[in-house]
Amino acid sequence: MVIKMINKKYDNIVEKHKPTETRSKNALVAFLIGGVVGLIGEGLIQLYCCLWHVSRTVSSVYMIITLIFLAALFTALGFFDKWVNFARCGLLIPITGFSHSMMSAALEYKKEGPIYGIGSNAFKLAGSVIVYGVVSAWTFGVIRLLIGGSLL
Repeated sequence: MVIKMINKKYDNIVEKHKPTETRSKNALVAFLIGGVVGLIGEGLIQLYCCLWHVSRTVSSVYMIITLIFLAALFTALGFFDKWVNFARCGLLIPITGFSHSMMSAALEYKKEGPIYGIGSNAFKLAGSVIVYGVVSAWTFGVIRLLIGGSLL
């Protein structure tokens, strides 16, 4: 009887202090922040097109490099984690999330040295994304080839 009472009190305390999460608000914030990241990306593409007089394809590569660099830099400086706490998937879904996952894993193990620390742990989170991205691209390429479409 006493154990049931203690469990009930414990459950009440846990329920009272459990953080609440509003999914609709989080989804809206992620949608808006993701849109802002998209706008920044498009702005960078337009800037690089006009500034260096290169094609949109080349500008897109420069934009991706810029966003990856900025996400890695802000992760190293400690800003990105705070921004992700607010923006949630709005910053993690784009290419910035991939950069953040690699940089944060590398920074976590930097005390173990450049080879056993950074080198062996940089792809800890991002490695599975790379593997499944390559495998799925290959699979869909084969399916497309079998259906009769060209690979290019």
